[in-house]
Amino acid sequence: MTSTDNEKPGIQPDTPETTDSAIAMLDDQGTVVGWTQAAERLVGYCASDAVGRSAALILPSCEEAPTISAYAERCRAHNGWPGTTAARHRDGHLLNANLRISMVRGQQGAVRWIVSVTDAGTLSGHAVNGTVWAPLLARTQIGIVVRDPDLRCSWVNDTMESHDGICPDRRLGRMFTEVLPGAKAEALQVVMQQVLNRGSTRVHEYRSWLATGLRREHTFAASFFCLQDADGQALGVCCISVDVTESRRARERLAILSQASTRLGSSLDVMQTSQQLADLAVPLVADYVAVDLEQSVPFGDGPPVRIGPVGERPPVFRRAGLASVHQGVPESPWLRGEPIPVPPDSPITDVMRTGRSYLEPILDTAEGTWTAQDPVRALKIRENGMHSMMIVPIRTRRALLGVALFVRSEDPVPFQEGDLHLAEELVSRAALSLDNARQYTREHTAALALQRNLLPQHVRGGMAVEVASRYLPADLDNGVGGDWFDVIPLSGARVALVVGDVVGHGLHAAATMGRLRTAVRTLADMELPPDELLAHMDDTVQRLAEEDADAPDQLPAVVGATCLYAVYDPVTRTCAMARAGHPPPAIIDPRGRVTFPDLPTGTPLGLGAGVPFESREFELPEGSLLALYTDGLIETRDHDIDVGMRRLGSTLAQPNRSLEDLCSRAMESVPGQAPADDATLLLVRTRSLDPAHVASWTLPNDQAAVRSARHMAAGQLSAWGLEDLAEPTKLIISELVTNAVRHSTGPIVLRLIQHQVLTCEVSDTDVCAPRLRRVRSTDEHGRGLFLVAQLARRWGARWVSGGKVVWAEEDLATTPARRQQAVGTLRKPEGRPKTISL
Repeated sequence: MTSTDNEKPGIQPDTPETTDSAIAMLDDQGTVVGWTQAAERLVGYCASDAVGRSAALILPSCEEAPTISAYAERCRAHNGWPGTTAARHRDGHLLNANLRISMVRGQQGAVRWIVSVTDAGTLSGHAVNGTVWAPLLARTQIGIVVRDPDLRCSWVNDTMESHDGICPDRRLGRMFTEVLPGAKAEALQVVMQQVLNRGSTRVHEYRSWLATGLRREHTFAASFFCLQDADGQALGVCCISVDVTESRRARERLAILSQASTRLGSSLDVMQTSQQLADLAVPLVADYVAVDLEQSVPFGDGPPVRIGPVGERPPVFRRAGLASVHQGVPESPWLRGEPIPVPPDSPITDVMRTGRSYLEPILDTAEGTWTAQDPVRALKIRENGMHSMMIVPIRTRRALLGVALFVRSEDPVPFQEGDLHLAEELVSRAALSLDNARQYTREHTAALALQRNLLPQHVRGGMAVEVASRYLPADLDNGVGGDWFDVIPLSGARVALVVGDVVGHGLHAAATMGRLRTAVRTLADMELPPDELLAHMDDTVQRLAEEDADAPDQLPAVVGATCLYAVYDPVTRTCAMARAGHPPPAIIDPRGRVTFPDLPTGTPLGLGAGVPFESREFELPEGSLLALYTDGLIETRDHDIDVGMRRLGSTLAQPNRSLEDLCSRAMESVPGQAPADDATLLLVRTRSLDPAHVASWTLPNDQAAVRSARHMAAGQLSAWGLEDLAEPTKLIISELVTNAVRHSTGPIVLRLIQHQVLTCEVSDTDVCAPRLRRVRSTDEHGRGLFLVAQLARRWGARWVSGGKVVWAEEDLATTPARRQQAVGTLRKPEGRPKTISL
C-alpha cells in the first residue's frame, strides 16, 4: 500500500525535455494503434505514417523473432520481450536499438502491446536526476499504465501493482485520483493533463512508501508520453515507471562520500572532525550518531590503543561527536567531552577486540541481552524508539582511535549490509582525518610542553624592577620558536635581564634556545659581567654547532644567535649591558623621552670572530622603562629596522600606562601580516632601593675589624627590627671578614642590604675566589665557609674592579631549629669546640 499524502508525497519538479525512447502501442495483431513524438524523432515516421500499419515497418525480422506474430508469441510466453534488434529509419538506414515489448491488459481480457525502442548507439539514454533512463527500461521491471483522454485507466500491466499497490480491477476505468486520493495523485494528474494538452513527453520522479515485507520508501522515475492517432490527435497518456530506489541510494552514497572527502579533512582538531562525521551521517545514514574517541586521542598524550583482547581495565572513551534528527540530541545520556562507560558485555567490547563492525538490525532490549546489563542506555533506547544499530570501529592500521555509533529511530527500515558498507566507508575516511588530527595534536601538545618548559612562565623582578613580557612565534601552528627572554635574580638585590634570538624557527630552534637559556642562567650564577658572559656564550654556541655538524644521522643545522644581556642594580640605579649582534634596548625616562643607547653592536654568538664584547654602564632614574626585544617586533618585509624602532618607541612613550597595557599595544602595533620572524618583548620599569635599607662600612685590614663588623651589624639589624637574625648574621660576618683579613691587603667594605632577603657583602682587594671544601676531622681550620653555607640560604662571590665581593643571603625569617643545626657544625666529632677568631 502507498502512504497517505501527509507522510511524504515526494513529487519532484518534472523534467521539461523528453526521453530518447520511442514509444508505440500495438494491438494483438502487431498493428500500430498509438504513436508518440519521441517515436517520430527516433525513426522519422510521423503518426499518419505509422498508425494503422504493421510494426514490421520499423521492426525487421530477426533470428529470434522473424515476424511480428513471432514477436507476439514470444511476448505472450514471457509476458514481454526485452532485447537488442535493428530498427529501420524512414530514410532506410538501420539503427542498433534496445527493444522492449510489454503486454498490457484492459477490461474483459483485452490485450495490447507497448513497444519501447531506444538507439543503442547513444548508450547514454536520458538521465533522470542522474539515472540513465533507456537502459533501465531494457533491464528493469517497469510499470505501464495507459489512460484515455479523460485520464481514466484503459490499459495496465501486471508490474504496476507492485509500484503503487493498486490492483488492475480497481484501477481500470478510473482516474488516478479516484483510486488514490491526495495531493500526490493530484500533482501527477496535472502532469498527465499537460502532456495531453501539449502532445509532449515529461519525466517525473516521485517517492512512495510501500508495505512490501519491510515498510520502506521507494523512489520511482516516471515518463509520460502522449499517444497520438493517425491524425495526430491525442488518444491518451502512456505512463512508464521504473523503481530507481537503489540507484537513488547509490547516488546518495556517492554524494555522502564526496562530501566526506572535502569536509572531514578541513580541520586538524579531533573534536571538530568527530562532530563533522556525526553531522555528515545525520540524517542521510542514521537518525542518531555518536562518535566516541579513546581519551588519548583528544588530549594528544599516551600511545594509541591496539585492537585485540580487552584487559581488566578497558580503555576510556570520551564523546567527541553528537548529531540527531531531534533537537537537543535526547538519545545521548552524555555530553561532548564526557567520559563514556563501556560495559564488559556490550558490542563495543567485541568491536575493540576484533576490530570488525557490529550490525544489529533489530535492537533487542529483552532480558538477557547486553542492553539489559546497561540500564542507562536501555532507558534511552526505549524512550526514543531506537530499533536498529551499527557500531563501526575508527581505526588506522592496528590502532583503535574510537568507535562510531549509528542508530535509527524515525526511519522505520532496519539497517542492512549496504548501510553498514556505507558507514564503514564513511568512517574509514574520517579515520584518516582523525589520525592526521591526532598526530598534529600530539605534536602540538609536545611543542607547547616544550615551550612551557623552555620559556619562563612567570617572570619576577623582585624589588629591583617591575616586569611584563610578550612572545609571538612565527610558527603559529607549533607555538614555539628560537626567541627567549629571562629575568634572573642576582646577589645584592640586582637582577639580570636577557633577551635572545636563535637562528631559525620551530622545534629545532626552540631546543637550541632552551640550551642557550640554561647556559645564560648558569653563567649568570657565576656573577660574570655582561661582556664576559657573552664571550662564554659565544664559545657555547660554537660547540653546539660543532656537535650538530658531527651528527651523522642528520643534516647540519644552522646554529647562531643574537643576545642582549643587562644587569641592573637598584642600590646604585646603574645598568650595565652588552649585546652580541642584537638590536639595542629602548630606554624611556619617566617623562616619556625615548632613547636607544649607543651600545657597541658586537658580533652574533657562534661566529667566533675573536672580537671582544664591550659593556657600557648607564645610570637610570627611578621609574625608567627599559624595553628589550627581538628584531621580529621591529622588522617587516616592507620597512627597515629604523622605522620599526621609531614605531616601538612612540608606542612605549606613555609612562603612565601599565606595563601589561604597553606590552599589548606594542605587539598590536606590528603591521597586520603573517609574522616572518618570532617577536619577543620584555618590558621592565626600574625601582630604586630605599637608602635606609642599605648600610655600608669601611673597615681596616686587621683583626679588630672582625669585632667592629659584628658590633655594627648587630646595631643595624636592631634598627631594622631584625634582632632574630643577629646571631647567624654575626657568625657569617665573622667568617667573611676573617677571610678578607687573612687573604687581602687593602681596606675591607661590609655592606648589609635589606630587600626580599638580607644580604651580607664583604669586599676586599683579593681576586682569589673562596671555595667550599671537605674538611677532615683532624683539621683545625677550613670550616668557615661550611658554616656560612649552613646559615645562609645561598652564598657566592663576584669579581669587581680592584677585587671581589663575597656575599651571603639569609631569609628574613630564619627558624631557631635551622640556627641550632648550623651552630652544631662548630663542634668537632670528638666534641672539642672549634676556636674562631671573633
